Amino acid sequence: MSLVELIAQADERELAASGLACLDRCVPLLGGGDETLRPLWASLAGDAAADDWTRRLEQTRGKLDGTADDDAATALAHRMLATAPAERSAPALREWAHACSVAALRIHRILDGADPAEDATDTVDAPREGRTEGMSPLVAAELRRQITVLEVLAGHGPAGLRRALEVSTEGRRVLVAALSRRSRRDG
Repeated sequence: MSLVELIAQADERELAASGLACLDRCVPLLGGGDETLRPLWASLAGDAAADDWTRRLEQTRGKLDGTADDDAATALAHRMLATAPAERSAPALREWAHACSVAALRIHRILDGADPAEDATDTVDAPREGRTEGMSPLVAAELRRQITVLEVLAGHGPAGLRRALEVSTEGRRVLVAALSRRSRRDG
């Protein structure tokens, strides 16, 4: 099943986790560390209060919104955080999950050396729809992580959150390594 199809079939929790996982993998661009988004992950647990997501999202924005950078990858990560819906409703979360998926893939393309000024719509939409030929290894790995998060949550419900978080942690480490390579290349 393609990523677009998985997002179309996802429930509210899966959509929130999908968008959050993309943001979590890109949080180093915002100056955040491994634990920065942990409260938001906790708000997706089965026993979390209904307003936990809203309250914790605002706290997270307060911690991360102060970082300003002209870098295209960082701007995309900021947009993911800024557009996170305060209410956990399926329509708003579905739109956010799609946007975060595209942004995360674009960020990985940029870190892989793609020109951020070029229109990357086709280059990220095609893989999301299942056409993966010609993708760089960095972008292909990000696509696999996005699919894995949704599959794990669809198969295991709230119990899959731990595995989704592990996938995001692994992806965050890959992103940090890509940032390091880019800084050496550009430095």
